[in-house]
Amino acid sequence: MLRFLYVIFMNLFRAPYMITRMRYEADHADRFSEEERYKLVRHTIYLMKKSGNISTECYGVENLPKQGGYVMYPNHQGKYDALGIISTHKEPCSLVMDEKKSHTILVSEFVDLCQGKRLKKDDVRQALKIINDVAEDVSGGKKYILFPEGGYEFNNKNKVCDFKAGSFKCAVKAKAPIVPVALIDSYKVFNSFYFGKITTQVHYLQPLYYEEYKGMKTQEIAALVKNRIEEKIRNLLLQ
Repeated sequence: MLRFLYVIFMNLFRAPYMITRMRYEADHADRFSEEERYKLVRHTIYLMKKSGNISTECYGVENLPKQGGYVMYPNHQGKYDALGIISTHKEPCSLVMDEKKSHTILVSEFVDLCQGKRLKKDDVRQALKIINDVAEDVSGGKKYILFPEGGYEFNNKNKVCDFKAGSFKCAVKAKAPIVPVALIDSYKVFNSFYFGKITTQVHYLQPLYYEEYKGMKTQEIAALVKNRIEEKIRNLLLQ
């Protein structure tokens, strides 16, 4: 939390310009390509990382499918999670986010620039529409970040909580690759009292292709993806 306030303070001099620019490009998606908007998102994250003394190491990029859309399913540790993934994912990707947390300044601009989906957790009908919309986008070649835990604990110490089976319905519906993503020490950035140089890790694991999971229930898929992420984190922390 202290680092979040520190990063905001260190960027006050550029915030009016950057936020205005982000809002303008988000509101005029017809004038700016997906690549241009994503480039602005990544540049903003770069500035935040530089001013906050944050670095993110990336592993397993070779595991990302070379063609078509896919859904990335990471463990959830805090506010930096999506930023860490986007900073290491060169091709444009979008995300699904809790609607209640998506309307604060800067967060709203990030979501809209990526044309992300705002999920109302207590609205079953809207959640079904989000699933269908994401499935359609992924079928069309788009990449998404979706956090199957649905939330996170403050200062969670790399703990992985249970994955919600419903999170995997959009990938199943699109018959798309599922990419497990293991995040390490991401919680330290904005969701702990840690204050010092931070290095987080993003690990893209071997994807699950539709042929591998088509006979499985979503509960089984959720358990399998969670186990792979937990195993990766456990093995790395033991080194």
